[in-house]
Amino acid sequence: MNLSGRVAIVTGASGSIGSATVRAFAARGTHLVLAAPLGEVHVLDQLAAEAERLGVRALVVPTDVTRRSDIDDLVKSTLEAFETIDVLANVAGIGTSPSLCDDTDEDLQRVVEVNLLGCARTIHAVLPVMKAQRSGSIVNVGSVAGEAGVMGIYSASKFGLRGLTDTVRREARSFNIGVTLIAPGFVRSPMNAAMGDGLPSPDVVARAIVRAAISPRRRVIVPASYVVPVYIAKLFPGLIDLVFGNARIQERLNRDARAARADRVPL
Repeated sequence: MNLSGRVAIVTGASGSIGSATVRAFAARGTHLVLAAPLGEVHVLDQLAAEAERLGVRALVVPTDVTRRSDIDDLVKSTLEAFETIDVLANVAGIGTSPSLCDDTDEDLQRVVEVNLLGCARTIHAVLPVMKAQRSGSIVNVGSVAGEAGVMGIYSASKFGLRGLTDTVRREARSFNIGVTLIAPGFVRSPMNAAMGDGLPSPDVVARAIVRAAISPRRRVIVPASYVVPVYIAKLFPGLIDLVFGNARIQERLNRDARAARADRVPL
């Protein structure tokens, strides 16, 4: 797919990976629909202005991916403005504590609603449009935590997204619709703030998303340094049980998450 003049919806557009993805598509000449919760509209407006300075059109649509009515409004607004949807980039996602016991029931529900059901609903709303035009590209942002279960309900949601991506790929294949899973490791973002500034830029994920829209693949792991650990986890699951089942490793995994939770100011 040549992205110049095409139309891409980006959910989670206000986040670190989402905003990098918006810029990467705009640099390719892609018209954009920016979706994120209402409280993030000021960020979306700034991104839209940046994109338009590159000569593309940008539409801001406040969207909570846990609300089906918002998703339907997103698709309706996109079709009214552009008459087509060529790319859906499902970037919206939230993290959680590695320890399942640290989460409330509301935390568990929210993670699944955003990370898994949010993607399922946006695909459900967009797929009929792409089937009718017999073309399109869907890119879902998963995680290496969806390849090896070490991050509580977050891992569970990303494992589910991996299964969803596979089944939609097979459903959509005969309609010339590509469906790709991007599985990032740790990159710089507020979600990983405790890990410092030495992490790779979210641009590495954004570039993978754009490449997948142009030339779909089954799965892309980024940064490349995570490829070998992921394959080791698949080949030797008992080794992962041994390492991450260690009490000291578990404590280190959860330490930063618990500190961040303790510092959180109640709303």
